[in-house]
Amino acid sequence: MSLPTTISTSRLTLVVWTRGEVADIRAGHRRPEWHPDYPRQDDVDAAGLVIARANAGKDLSWGPRHIVREGVAVGSIGFFGPPDDDVEQPEVEVGYGLVEDARGLGLATEALQGVLAETDARGVRVRASVEPTNAPSIKVLAKCGFTDLRGTDEEGNLVFARPLPAAARRP
Repeated sequence: MSLPTTISTSRLTLVVWTRGEVADIRAGHRRPEWHPDYPRQDDVDAAGLVIARANAGKDLSWGPRHIVREGVAVGSIGFFGPPDDDVEQPEVEVGYGLVEDARGLGLATEALQGVLAETDARGVRVRASVEPTNAPSIKVLAKCGFTDLRGTDEEGNLVFARPLPAAARRP
């Protein structure tokens, strides 16, 4: 089960990272279509995981995507791998982040809603981990329906899950 390579919202395009882009991110090379503060350190860290998945021949559609606004990548959003189809309720973890200049404009909420439409269509539940002090990210999760607080992870982050809408649940 794959996701589309490109997901579009009213203001954003969410595009899966290519191998070439991943190589540039890891090497610290800049691309003209990237905001001067992008990629962020979290993106550099994620690039290593993408290389491992690509080398193993795995589906990259569940990996990181650029958050592109007006032709400029201002952040990223993606999953830490595809869902396990061998379970009753498939689930994935999402992560996202924006450069400072793009914060406070509703872009993270819009990007998350964009990927959630795709996971809902596939009957996949989504969870997210967030630092307890990251109030803006907690607000984004709340706006997107992440109401199930599962406690904390091994790093002390709050773990939220979003119940699947009734129409998206597997029979």
